[in-house]
Amino acid sequence: MTPTRTAAFPRRLLVRLLALFAVVLGFQALPAPDARAAEPFKVLAFYDGTYDAAHIDFVHEANAWFPQQGAANGFTYTSTSDWGQLNTANLAKYQVVIFLDNYPHTASQQAAFKTFMDNGGGWMGFHVSAFTTDPGDWPWYHNTFLGTGAFRGNTWGPTQETLRIEDAGHAATAGLPATITSSVSEWYSWQNDLRQNPAIDILAAMDPSTFPVGTDPNQTWYSGYYPISWTNRDYRMIYNNFGHNAMNYSTNTRLSSTFASAQQNTFLLQGLRWLGGAPGPSNPPGGGASGAIVGNGGKCVDVAGASSANGAAVQLYDCNGTGAQTWQVAADGSLRALGKCLDVTAAGTANGTTVQLYDCNGTGSQTWRTGANGSLVNPQSGKCLDATNKSTANGTRLQLWTCSGATSQRWTLPG
Repeated sequence: MTPTRTAAFPRRLLVRLLALFAVVLGFQALPAPDARAAEPFKVLAFYDGTYDAAHIDFVHEANAWFPQQGAANGFTYTSTSDWGQLNTANLAKYQVVIFLDNYPHTASQQAAFKTFMDNGGGWMGFHVSAFTTDPGDWPWYHNTFLGTGAFRGNTWGPTQETLRIEDAGHAATAGLPATITSSVSEWYSWQNDLRQNPAIDILAAMDPSTFPVGTDPNQTWYSGYYPISWTNRDYRMIYNNFGHNAMNYSTNTRLSSTFASAQQNTFLLQGLRWLGGAPGPSNPPGGGASGAIVGNGGKCVDVAGASSANGAAVQLYDCNGTGAQTWQVAADGSLRALGKCLDVTAAGTANGTTVQLYDCNGTGSQTWRTGANGSLVNPQSGKCLDATNKSTANGTRLQLWTCSGATSQRWTLPG
């Protein structure tokens, strides 16, 4: 029997009944679920990390990237290659499960996962976690849950593409433009046409403008409809077709990053927050407002020498209302002045990495989000914008540093 949304969320009913019971007895009612929503939700990711250098590399990258995003996006992240932890008792500790590069193959693990999903748990899957040439090995997962059936084919080599947002009303796609730029990936096609499945809500698909897809003429898509990310309306789940980095297989060297697209990262994090029940989307800090960014000691974020050259230093300076201190908070999460973007030098992630002015390019090095205590977080690194040595002197360089809540990391945005 296909579970319904009502059946999938019994804990909400339980909370309401307990609250009513407390009122009847004259006690203070329990807080509504939203009152606890600020608590971090817990994510448990499973992986093998043993097959195909591109899949293995994605696993390594994901297990580094997701923990960096946790503080700014309200979740904790635990990963394991022990699929034996996919049991009912352990899953009860988590709100979201991720499959990075496989899916469970034992009856007990499959039963525990299905129970978790039937009871309202959240799930996100990537790329090869949906791969099968025999959907009969777990019909519920491949035919009902994912809706894909068998793997049909793939593109080669890995490419960056334009994706069309198909459901602009979903929490995962909130605030995104009609089309977004993906990261580099190999792309899969499936036996079943998901458009014909009333349970499937396609969130993003290949945009017609992006064809051809692939670099090998024998494994290239020239036309057609290819869903890339979707959810099943009967469950709290999202499958993402990306998660295969470009590799130099002879040297086992990464040639691309799954997390190189700021727009795809926004889509990914907003989807994860929806799965975890976090309030509101993981949106950039507003959009359209323009003015000074005021920080430590009442000083303003300033472009040194009012230079618009790539690499111009960004610093603290006495507020003076000039164009060098006028920043636009753009809808894509970037902060712009003098026609360029606030950028993390060389896409660094280490403490002490300076920020600079640079041509806007939509990468994670130019994406900023509001965090706790007035901070500005760069999700790619998980670090906060910081005044070096907590100084308030004119000319103090701005840098990345581990988020601490210090006054040197507190900023007032325009608008």
